[in-house]
Amino acid sequence: MSDKTKVQGSNTKKDPDEWTTGDERMTGAQKSYLKTLSEEAQEEFDENLTKAEASKRIDELQQNTGRGQPKAG
Repeated sequence: MSDKTKVQGSNTKKDPDEWTTGDERMTGAQKSYLKTLSEEAQEEFDENLTKAEASKRIDELQQNTGRGQPKAG
């Protein structure tokens, strides 16, 4: 397992830089969610990102907006 692979429970999360399809256009789901996050964060939405770039941007915007974080309780 490389340093970029993170183990979370029984699943593994591979770094987007290591995805074999990471250089393909982002998926429709990524595009939709990224657009929503960009609007919430009042940041520019780039519709020309690859799958890997979109994944990284989603992670970044989730941090900025507080989305995707576990709820306390």
